Amino acid sequence: MVQTIKITQEDIIEQIRISCKIPEITKEIISRKIIENTARELGVQVEVEELQKTADQLRVANKLTSADATWAWLEKHNLSLDEFEKIVYISLISGKLADHLFADKVEPYFFEHQLDYTAVVMYEVILDDEDLAWELFYAVKEGEMSFYDVAHKYVKATELRRSGGYRGILKRKDLKPEISAAVFAVHPPQILKPITGSQGFHLILVEEIIQAQLDTKLRHQIMFELFTEWLKHQTGKIEIDTYFQSIDHTS
Repeated sequence: MVQTIKITQEDIIEQIRISCKIPEITKEIISRKIIENTARELGVQVEVEELQKTADQLRVANKLTSADATWAWLEKHNLSLDEFEKIVYISLISGKLADHLFADKVEPYFFEHQLDYTAVVMYEVILDDEDLAWELFYAVKEGEMSFYDVAHKYVKATELRRSGGYRGILKRKDLKPEISAAVFAVHPPQILKPITGSQGFHLILVEEIIQAQLDTKLRHQIMFELFTEWLKHQTGKIEIDTYFQSIDHTS
């Protein structure tokens, strides 16, 4: 027998409270209101054609390839068509406001912080024994064994061992300062002398240094970072008590 359970708005509000999500949700509300109010003050507007295009992109992102699929998705999330249009509007106005505020600041910011966006392709093995780290360093440097062989023998993590210690494409912020300083100072391909770190002795092979290029993807990334930092700063100006003053705790 299928049991029917009625869920009211009061139930939802209560669940939000006992899940301790009120601070998280109210901060999202504050952020949305800051975006809407600032866009209004600055005269940033959206056109009907832009809304339609963004709505189409949102449907594609959620694999809503038909009207039936769209209505099913709205029903699943308990959204009306107006609320779906609100989601589309917030997404669009956020992007347009970010562009209005920071489009002309991206290039200067990039050139000022260009080193932060430089990336490295590297392989790494972390050892507990310093003497062993130096022994393996010279063995690889002199061609007695490959870095892959070292990783295959000494790396404990299965996937990392199978990939020969491949760490991927990393930015400066992804590495600890002592590692970053050494890695970005070499001319690849090159194996670095063992570096002492908190985890042990790092044996690193630098395969390639990738210089940052201000392409469309990076331009959008920087604009998003600047906008996010701006929004965080604006949110921080609001007294924390105002988050809760409109919430009725007697319901």
